[in-house]
Amino acid sequence: MAIRNLLSSILIGAVASARSMTPMAALATARLAHRGTPGKLALLDRPLFKFGALAMGVGELLGDKMKTAPDRTVFLGLLARTMSAGIAGSALAPRGREREGAVAAVATAVPLAYLTLAARKRAMARVGQTRSGLVEDALVVAAGAAIVALATRR
Repeated sequence: MAIRNLLSSILIGAVASARSMTPMAALATARLAHRGTPGKLALLDRPLFKFGALAMGVGELLGDKMKTAPDRTVFLGLLARTMSAGIAGSALAPRGREREGAVAAVATAVPLAYLTLAARKRAMARVGQTRSGLVEDALVVAAGAAIVALATRR
């Protein structure tokens, strides 16, 4: 399979590297707009999961600015990125290629988590935790929204 067929999965993995819940929140938003994904995603058709994903996405954006926020590379942070990237990567992969999409997204998210953390730490040293977090939020949310919008259909 050509890598371009999995590009949306790879890119959503990159989003998950910086914000673990943004891929799920972007997919939940797409579902609320009655947009379908190429791959199967029955999980977010359930209201509890759909609205839960949105709430967790917002909560992560707020919590990231706290001084006590853990690094994204701690075990639970990597676990959340792995799960979110896998689910979102699967949903954005072509039908019948969901497994490959999940693997591509996770293979992107985990190593990039270390790179995005290093970049964030450099930004924090320059402009502080809140400002660097807000800039990162804007970039990651915009990227997640664009990736999902381009990969989904009405």
